[in-house]
Amino acid sequence: MSAFIERLTGTTLRDPWLLALALLLPFVLWVRWRSRRARPAVAFSPAALLGHVHSLRTALLHLPRGLQIAGLVLLVVALARPAERVRLADETAGIDILLCLDVSSSMKSRDMAADRTRLAVALDAAADFVAARPQDRIGLISFARYPELLCPLTLDHDALASILREVQTVEGEGPEDATGIGAAVARAAQVLRSGGGRSRVAIVLTDGEENVAVGAAQDEIPPAHAGQLCEQFGVRVYAIAAGVGRRAPDGSLVRIDTGPVENMALRTGGFLGRARDAGAVGAVYERIDRLEVAPFEQSRFLLEDRYLLFLALGLALLMLGRLLAVTWLEVHP
Repeated sequence: MSAFIERLTGTTLRDPWLLALALLLPFVLWVRWRSRRARPAVAFSPAALLGHVHSLRTALLHLPRGLQIAGLVLLVVALARPAERVRLADETAGIDILLCLDVSSSMKSRDMAADRTRLAVALDAAADFVAARPQDRIGLISFARYPELLCPLTLDHDALASILREVQTVEGEGPEDATGIGAAVARAAQVLRSGGGRSRVAIVLTDGEENVAVGAAQDEIPPAHAGQLCEQFGVRVYAIAAGVGRRAPDGSLVRIDTGPVENMALRTGGFLGRARDAGAVGAVYERIDRLEVAPFEQSRFLLEDRYLLFLALGLALLMLGRLLAVTWLEVHP
């Protein structure tokens, strides 16, 4: 019954069974009618001479009773607690995203922008990406030979932006100056899994190729194994190959081998984007932003009571009916 009323009026009833009280109204009216008939009437002989007198008062003679009946019906409706189902604004569930930024010394190259290093270009694009996704938890991992979690998954994007501004490359030719992509992605997968998010994404920006998990390095994690781990943990990997390559000792340009990183990304449902300049880095981030749409939570509704209107109208009609019955439309026995 409530469903029918809601389709008809847009209002539902919290306690529809109380409408059964309306069935008592005919009985109440019958009792009042019987009590009025039992009252002795005062004989008025000239009344027979007047015949049927028509006036506004005689036409409205039954108005007080009608108003009181309508008031009682509205009070019964108020007792049934009418309510309106108000839809709340949809909320997005959000995505857990980990940015993995290469900070090896080669990121100091200025081949992507005349006035900025590769790292500066990457950081600016990452900051714009973070600012455009306020509903997501985003974290940051920097890596060269070893990955380092600089910022855990957070909604405090102002704090993350501050951390991004402080990121620097490692010392050139130092013990940490290498590119461990597999280890960085595996660390990202671990952090994302522990975060408990339903949608998990790792974005890896590097200007080099894996040179840590190579040859006889049995304890290191190559990109292929990191891709397996991400696939197992439900993490999509997007990779960005920044720059035009690396310079050989003789000054010649050597293109990096992006095959292992691209295979890792494709295996998890992501892709590899190549970025030779600052605009291209931003374009790849925009492409990722369009693909990673936060899922909407199930629509939610709130029942808001609307009985006060029926209560007020019911009481007003009862009072008006009673007032008319004892003043202008009073009927003497």
